[in-house]
Amino acid sequence: MAIPDFIRELRASAGRQLLFLPGVSAVVLDDGGRILLGRRADTGRWAIIGGIPDPGEQPADAVVREVYEETAVRAVPERLLLVQTLDPVRYPNGDVCQFVDIAFRCRAVGGQARVNDDESLDVAWFAPDALPPLDEFALTRIARATEDGPAWFETAVPDPRTGA
Repeated sequence: MAIPDFIRELRASAGRQLLFLPGVSAVVLDDGGRILLGRRADTGRWAIIGGIPDPGEQPADAVVREVYEETAVRAVPERLLLVQTLDPVRYPNGDVCQFVDIAFRCRAVGGQARVNDDESLDVAWFAPDALPPLDEFALTRIARATEDGPAWFETAVPDPRTGA
């Protein structure tokens, strides 16, 4: 996965310590209900499309940019799926990051799905009942995208109405 220049600059002074960063992810659907996935160059696994917003970039704009940069598909965000702070990740080089993921359901509106950068080995559309093996991160977001409902968020604060 390519490291944005602004993170390289942060790392020059912060070293390998934890960076708390925004992230965006997209469940992109075509008119037939198929889901766009990319096979990641770093892990070889299929995944939904995602990345890191540039400083000052709105999350919805970032997700549109990331989808196009990685897949050559033009997409528009339809709705917010979830906001979730993920567990910290330690990369092979020792860098530690923790992301707040902002996930969107997006609709494909143009372009031909293809590998469009060096972050993917393959890009393809999949029917919801014929998905390749995916991690829980992707499966959770796909489930939220294929059902109607409000945006989901996790909280450690008890609901005063229920105590839960």
